[in-house]
Amino acid sequence: MRAGYAFEGDSGCIAAARHQATTFLEQARTEHRLPVSERAEDLTVLVVSELVTNVLKYAPGPVLMELRATTGFVDIVVWDSNPAVPAARAADPSRIGQHGMEIIKAVTEALLMEQEPVGKRITARLALADTLSPA
Repeated sequence: MRAGYAFEGDSGCIAAARHQATTFLEQARTEHRLPVSERAEDLTVLVVSELVTNVLKYAPGPVLMELRATTGFVDIVVWDSNPAVPAARAADPSRIGQHGMEIIKAVTEALLMEQEPVGKRITARLALADTLSPA
């Protein structure tokens, strides 16, 4: 299952992207019978929000988002016009803001950043079902 979305890059696109992610996962759960946990839905909305917020802060122009769901995972793919690849900063409890990539790296199963001929593409993978840690 997959769906693509284009946003203008205005302030309302963060909420619109979160809404599309929620709708997509509900469809995955109800129509495709995929095991989407409440935690997976919350984390998906969080990652979408962080990625789209970064685009609005650092890249001019439109935002493209693709969501792909398989039996075990959801991939969140965001494209923007800025070729600079973001990096998570070192932990600093006194820093206000700029923790988005740290958060994304902490909650995802995989994170791929690719420079494109124009801009970049970031793919974040999340597990759909809750799993118990071996620890």
